[in-house]
Amino acid sequence: MTAAPSPARVEVLPSTELAAEAAAARFVAAAARALQARGTFTVALSGGHTPQRVYQLLATPRLATRVDWSRVQVCWGDERCVPPDSAESNFRLAQEALLSHVPLPASHVHRIRGEDAPEQEARRYDALMRRLLAGPGSRLDLVLLGLGTDGHTASLFPGATSVHDSAEWVAPAFSERNAQWRITFTPRLINAAAEAMFLVWGAEKAGMVARVLEGPRTPHDIPAQLIAPMHGEAVWILDRGAAAALRARAAPPAGS
Repeated sequence: MTAAPSPARVEVLPSTELAAEAAAARFVAAAARALQARGTFTVALSGGHTPQRVYQLLATPRLATRVDWSRVQVCWGDERCVPPDSAESNFRLAQEALLSHVPLPASHVHRIRGEDAPEQEARRYDALMRRLLAGPGSRLDLVLLGLGTDGHTASLFPGATSVHDSAEWVAPAFSERNAQWRITFTPRLINAAAEAMFLVWGAEKAGMVARVLEGPRTPHDIPAQLIAPMHGEAVWILDRGAAAALRARAAPPAGS
């Protein structure tokens, strides 16, 4: 019988800045664990505005010097089908905020080619990930994820069951909201990771955070519920606004 995944770990910080600090610290700790265990650290970055401050913090000397970037492999959990210089590019965000500021070998940066045809690029990136994770015990050490107000994460959108249930590691996905093609990791790949870390800031996400973590399980309608690493950990880093609707967080700690 296959063991059930462990419940998600939820960390609530008083402010967005402290939440970003906590996420950056977890990144550094995950890198240290992986480098000690296997000599390499493989991380999948996310896009959108939420992780930008985390990337900026990781680029500061205080934290950047705590990671051996020469042994880090960087990939992306999803990407919009846009050129790498587009303002919408997840690669561009990470490049400008983090990667251009740390001594990471160019050959260790594995971007999704958003400028190429979605089906073709999904197949190429799937094959690349299989090569990257081909060694004994290899898996993604850390996957950074966000959360949309519709419950999507990476580019796993509500109702896209063919992507949710795909046996592939990487798939093309279409965003109805933006009428835009994207490339995304599938739950099969994300749930094989050592750690999936959700970064969620702001009161506008509070209702969906509560639905994901405390509501009924309807994962094809709320794709973030699909993420539950089987032999790893799901961690949610929330600021106070994003956690506001959680029942478990409604009462202040005893003695406060």
